[in-house]
Amino acid sequence: MELSLNVEVHCSDGRCGRSTHIILNPANDQVTHLVVREKKPSRVERLVPVSWVSTSAAEVLVLGHTLEEFSQLEPFNQTEFIYTDLPYHATDPKLTLLWPYVTPSKRVVDSQIRPIPPGQLAVRRGARVRATDGPVGRIDEFLVDTEKCHITHLVLREGNLLGKKSITIPVSEIDHIEEKVVHLKIDKKAVRMMPTIKVKRLW
Repeated sequence: MELSLNVEVHCSDGRCGRSTHIILNPANDQVTHLVVREKKPSRVERLVPVSWVSTSAAEVLVLGHTLEEFSQLEPFNQTEFIYTDLPYHATDPKLTLLWPYVTPSKRVVDSQIRPIPPGQLAVRRGARVRATDGPVGRIDEFLVDTEKCHITHLVLREGNLLGKKSITIPVSEIDHIEEKVVHLKIDKKAVRMMPTIKVKRLW
């Protein structure tokens, strides 16, 4: 399906806005979401799953959902994504953004790791991470399994307790998440002991 940008987007019961960006999963080169800016006066931009698009034409996109359902979608925040230059996905490279997903240079095998499908981890890039005894950094990327594209680790690169060194923390070590803060089950010492996983960035 070809997704046109800067065109009108309609729900099943009326016009909802215009398309502004596409969101790409770099691990499998698949478009996952369309960004739609609501019509005036709100102008809020929302992440629309590609599966919602029922009809795609040169001048209009039609969603198979109602305006009420559209209004409940998650707002789009550009800082949670990575800018890229992939002109084959959009007429203007600046209109294509990537999820902050990276893959391991070598396959990670650990039966205790609890993989999470993308979209089911209620935390975004930039969220703060706290061990049981204090902060350890912010999430910069998510490590994904190359076969199933499931999230296996959080990648901390900026503001972490090891300086510029990357820290990879299995998602199984997450205790709970609240107000954009990820609370871990382990302390700072355990975080320091986490093995470093070399990652391959796909942009």
